[in-house]
Amino acid sequence: MDTSKLLDTIIVPWGIKIALALVIFYVGRIVVGAVVRVVEKFMTARGMDEILIKFLCSILRWVLLLFVVIASLSQLGIDTTSLVALLGAAGLAIGLSLQSSLANFASGVMLIVFRPFTKGNFVEVAGTSGSVDKISIFTTTLTTPDNKEVIVPNGAVIGNNIINYSARPTRRVDMVFGISYDDDIRKAKQILEEIVAGDERILQEPAPVIALGALADSSVNFLVRPWVNSADYWAVLWDTTEAVKLKFDEADITIPYPQMDVHFNKGE
Repeated sequence: MDTSKLLDTIIVPWGIKIALALVIFYVGRIVVGAVVRVVEKFMTARGMDEILIKFLCSILRWVLLLFVVIASLSQLGIDTTSLVALLGAAGLAIGLSLQSSLANFASGVMLIVFRPFTKGNFVEVAGTSGSVDKISIFTTTLTTPDNKEVIVPNGAVIGNNIINYSARPTRRVDMVFGISYDDDIRKAKQILEEIVAGDERILQEPAPVIALGALADSSVNFLVRPWVNSADYWAVLWDTTEAVKLKFDEADITIPYPQMDVHFNKGE
């Protein structure tokens, strides 16, 4: 076969096919990027959650890119039907070997769909507490109060209890303060009521509860349960605890600590 015939029958046709395949792939990537951006703007305009938007756009991008790759390979004369079947078989084999990862993926979909929490919520999941930074396909990223980044597999999140401290606008602060059996309980209760009433961050509705809760082994325990806005929870807890200690000291009310009295009988 001479050079001109080789050029006309093989090189030129295949060169055209390869060039068209590259054009399809290149243009397809541009179109995919444009489609994803349009969808992202549409969902943002509808007020959808940021995490949900990123999750759906990520899936849409990869699905569309897969179609672009198949179209490019078809231009080269590759039987895409066989390719799809091969990809299906490969996907089955990979799925069997990556069961835990697929479980995390399925859990990620559930987190996005049911939305037990969203970005910025302070939650406790899988034994870890922190603010939700992002939910990806396989993992959830939290930022702890001391600024550590914790990455939790989505399967562990779904498979355990989820406590969302930011889900409600208000929270109840549960505190227990003990006094000695020798102290005046009426005076102690009055001091607690004054401390609670003097804090503007404490809500009037629901009304705070201050009650004698238990006669413990070494102390008389008062339950103090005011309601506050969720953002004020820790500040109210710490400030109230400090105020109680200072006011009890001023009033000579003792906050007992665990102790044991041991009595010996003298032998005659």
